[in-house]
Amino acid sequence: MKCSIQGCPGQYDPKLIVHTLQRGSKIFVFEHVPAEVCSVCGDTLLAPSTIKHLEKLLYTKSKPGKTAPVYEYA
Repeated sequence: MKCSIQGCPGQYDPKLIVHTLQRGSKIFVFEHVPAEVCSVCGDTLLAPSTIKHLEKLLYTKSKPGKTAPVYEYA
């Protein structure tokens, strides 16, 4: 599929990405998220089913598989 960014000649390719969300003061990092990524500008599209799955993971009380330090640029 052609990139939806005006003037970009790229095409979307399926890839697995790292997706980061911030909810209030909490930061969530998801690895191996399926997405469509433009080969030229990097625009990223997530399918509605992928977004629903991420939201489900956020609202379950399961413990994350990994943790990471978060640094503040100050």
